[in-house]
Order: sequence, then structure tokens, then C-alpha cells
Amino acid sequence: MFLGKRIKELREEKGLLQRQLAAELEIDSPMYSKIERGERRAKREQVIKLADLLETDKDELLTLWLVGQINEIVKDESTALKAIEIVKEHLNKQ
Repeated sequence: MFLGKRIKELREEKGLLQRQLAAELEIDSPMYSKIERGERRAKREQVIKLADLLETDKDELLTLWLVGQINEIVKDESTALKAIEIVKEHLNKQ
């Protein structure tokens, strides 16, 4: 969802087709389409390669990728925000 929207925007700005990026990632076009629609998660290595292919900031795409993963884990948890706050505090201490 988060990553998919951004890579679709970048792909369209570059005038690239889904099948072109799918070929570079060595996956089929339907799988790539699912990544853009947020129906399938990209692998970390694919995100890094997409950043190169789309000539964009790797950290931006990796951040969106991680946000999607975190969201998937905590979206139905009533204490999600509290847990995220604790993790935030912990990360700030490191």
C-alpha cells in the first residue's frame, strides 16, 4: 500500500511500463502489479533494486517498505500505538 503507491508514481513519472520493471526484478508482470496495488509485499532486495531502476532515494523506498510491514503486523491490534511508542523510545536510546 505505502510502497506500492510511491513506486507507481515514480514508474509513471519515468514513463516505464510494469512489465519493464518486472523483467528487471525477474518476476512476472502480474506479481509486479500486485506489489504496486499492495496485494503482495516486495522483498527488501527488490526494493533496493527498484530504487536504482527508478533513480530515487533508497532510504525513502525502504522506509515505505518497512512501514507497510509494520502496519500489516499491528493493524488489528488495539494496543498498536502504545507498542509503537515503546519501540520508538527504545530506538531513540540506541
